[in-house]
Amino acid sequence: MPSSKIPELDDLDRRLVLALSSNSRITGAALATQLGVAESTVSLRLKSLQRRGVIAGYRLDVDLVAAGIPLQALIAVRLVKHSRAQIDAFRAAAPHWPGVLRLFHTAGADDYLLHVAARDAGELRDFVLEYLTGDPAVSHTQTSLIFENATADGWQELLR
Repeated sequence: MPSSKIPELDDLDRRLVLALSSNSRITGAALATQLGVAESTVSLRLKSLQRRGVIAGYRLDVDLVAAGIPLQALIAVRLVKHSRAQIDAFRAAAPHWPGVLRLFHTAGADDYLLHVAARDAGELRDFVLEYLTGDPAVSHTQTSLIFENATADGWQELLR
């Protein structure tokens, strides 16, 4: 569970995060030049941002269509009951099922939203049957196909 304490970000922290969001492979020297600070300052700030959990990691962005995995869906999931054991078990297992890209624990009629990828409709159907309809903790699912998705950068405005 994330900490309830919100880390304080000063102007340099924000500019550093924004610069990395454009190019996470940029060198420390190039970052220092771009931000007008010493390379040692960049190094110390990056370590601090990582330690405080502001920078959670660096990831590879794979084009799933180019990799032969063209189908994506959002699957709304309702659990039978809301016991801590069921919630914890579902939360622990679901992110590791084949094809799961993201798991969202939601409020409202549905308990979870799974973002999944598959090679074709048959593979998606098999996923639903094997991992969801066969799970005694799951009472209902609703699958919505994703026709298109776009990476958003609106979060950057929140740092400015």
